[in-house]
Amino acid sequence: MRIAVAIVLAIGVANAQNPGDEKVNLNPALPMEICTGNQQCQQVGTKVTMDSNWRWFHTKGGYTNCYDGNRWSSECSDPNQCIENCEIEGVDSNDWKGTYGVDVSGDKLSLQFVTKGQYSTNIGSRVYLLDPSGDKYYMFKLLNKEFTFDVDVSQLPCGLNGALYFVEMQEDGGMSANPGNKAGAEFGTGYCDAQCPHDIKFINGEANVIDWEPSPNDQNAGFGHYGACCQELDIWEANAAATAFTVHPCDVEGFMRCEGVQCGDNKSDDRYKGVCDKDGCDFHTWRLGNRNFYGEGGNFQIDTTKPMTVVTQFITSDGTDNGDLVEMRRLYVQDGKVVQNSFSDVNGVDSVDSITDNMCRQSKSAFNDIDDFSKKGGMKKMGDSMARGQVLVLSLWDDHESNMLWLDSDFPLDRDPSEPGVSRGPCPTSSGDPADLENNYGNSKVVFSKIRIGEIGSTYPA
Repeated sequence: MRIAVAIVLAIGVANAQNPGDEKVNLNPALPMEICTGNQQCQQVGTKVTMDSNWRWFHTKGGYTNCYDGNRWSSECSDPNQCIENCEIEGVDSNDWKGTYGVDVSGDKLSLQFVTKGQYSTNIGSRVYLLDPSGDKYYMFKLLNKEFTFDVDVSQLPCGLNGALYFVEMQEDGGMSANPGNKAGAEFGTGYCDAQCPHDIKFINGEANVIDWEPSPNDQNAGFGHYGACCQELDIWEANAAATAFTVHPCDVEGFMRCEGVQCGDNKSDDRYKGVCDKDGCDFHTWRLGNRNFYGEGGNFQIDTTKPMTVVTQFITSDGTDNGDLVEMRRLYVQDGKVVQNSFSDVNGVDSVDSITDNMCRQSKSAFNDIDDFSKKGGMKKMGDSMARGQVLVLSLWDDHESNMLWLDSDFPLDRDPSEPGVSRGPCPTSSGDPADLENNYGNSKVVFSKIRIGEIGSTYPA
């Protein structure tokens, strides 16, 4: 997933590894369910935590920002000094909605795009699911299972992405592996994904201040020497106009701090030389030829002006939890009716409604895309990651790199939209500008609810 979420806080925002005591850290309850049989489900007392990149980062015993805008302060001239001088704050009961625009009620999570609080203007958010103890991430093991949730994207315009996905983060947020990390999962540390993002302010318990370059078009983000890589399984990337689910395998197991070529950075032209498949293999309904399946209004099979249930199934080679991942399937439930996924309709791609290794090879060829997916191990490699356990991420973000055109418009812009795979949605290529979205669509939001995992066929009304 392309990370370009920004935040502006008058009192300061960043990511540290030493917890402060100015605020009482609260991780609200967001229960999920584990199901068997015919919706025989038991509730699990999971909680939600805010990503540490969003949290207030200040001098120890003081209030001076250690990261302000997109620059580190003098207290963070080197990684060790930063840990010694600065600390991360909790998110208290007032901050969740008042500062970050995150409303948690029962099993429902609402993420608002722009939130103007007493001291801050916050843009987007990224949160994780914790286990009932509150000090570790809940580790999902998805092989031979299905994962289900309800979602409302009716208030997400072109250019925004209400995302739900899994990444192979460390269960404790990297605290046990890195002595410099004193905060851990409770404070939302340890993020990684297949893009190997360099905007993570602390990686492996160290401030990512070396060679830090403030972003030229995002007043809150930057690019550090290190990136944070791990396998990524995009269950849901969507707005009201378009949606996709995508598999991003990597050559590494678990979390990896990268540098140089191994990060696969675009700016150094190393995108396909890194350890992760940044493009991934996606099932994108519009891109695969069906332009009447998903969109706003009753003329679409899935009407995005209404809430829906999204079901994703992970099929293994032998029908057990120990088999290899061979297929990722999708179906929907809306207005009480089960709606099967759309089928591909592209020359050179079999008529299929799911992601498999063969579908990925065919679509890469048909779209004239580099097949880094197969090179990085394809479905089996992702299945291996799923067996080890993955962390659930929920986020709302805008895209300062490519205006989200890769999700809902024509992309890349230097190719003819009539070429297979270039058109990805109905949005104009002029859409998705973050400045426009932040100024004019601040009240946009996505609502997730009723998170379930269970045996295949057990989590939704068939």
